[in-house]
Amino acid sequence: MVDKPLIQYGIEEAIDSDIKNIIIITGRGKTAIEDHFDVSFELEHLLESRSKSDLLRAVRAVSDMIDVAYVRQKEALGLGHAVLRAKDLVGHEPFAVVLSDDVIHAKVPCLRQLLEVYEFYGSSVVALMEVPPEMTAAYGVVEAEPTAHPNGGNSLFRVKSMVEKPKPGEAPSNLVIIGRYILTPEIFGSIEATEPGRGGEIQLTDALKHLLRSRPVYGLKFEGTRYDAGDKLGFLKATVEFALNREDLGADFRAYLKAMLR
Repeated sequence: MVDKPLIQYGIEEAIDSDIKNIIIITGRGKTAIEDHFDVSFELEHLLESRSKSDLLRAVRAVSDMIDVAYVRQKEALGLGHAVLRAKDLVGHEPFAVVLSDDVIHAKVPCLRQLLEVYEFYGSSVVALMEVPPEMTAAYGVVEAEPTAHPNGGNSLFRVKSMVEKPKPGEAPSNLVIIGRYILTPEIFGSIEATEPGRGGEIQLTDALKHLLRSRPVYGLKFEGTRYDAGDKLGFLKATVEFALNREDLGADFRAYLKAMLR
């Protein structure tokens, strides 16, 4: 998207939220992700020899960005299963989950907004957004009641139940979960207790529903704009809007678009 892979936007959001240690769950054929965040000695040497100082700084910034570990998910068995693969590295600490297909533009990073709630309540928090009722079948949907946000406002909910991709007309609300979570380590036991569903996949929504039996879960209707970059149209929208917001590209790109629309 513009000049960064999608996953880098998620990594940068984590860094801007004061999260420094990153675990990336990868699958077969995803070695390009590992290479992207690694030191590229050959490329750095080439750029240095050609006095491409700006490009050299950009390349080094990526490799210096994070302390990263990789865990392989050998089979695509659902988001819950992917999160469970990180159990040994996470240990007994709370942790964040970022789905890089969800790109979020916000003044305060979405993860930072969730962390403010976690730091006050000490419980798992999921990011929520409202969608039209006809779109709820594409998401995990929550049944929730408003509760007090530590900073005031009416954007926080205590989750009572949730359902994964309900049929039209059966959704408990139009508040859906998108790809940002702060989770307590108890989620691992709930994932292990969750039976695989359709396609043999373990859904994180089902594991969170199990967690609700013993621990509260909160949902925050975050401030910001979410782009579904896993969808072709969503990816195009995100690319255009992020490009328009770039200081180095925005003015020229806006002029180009206006010329195209004449």
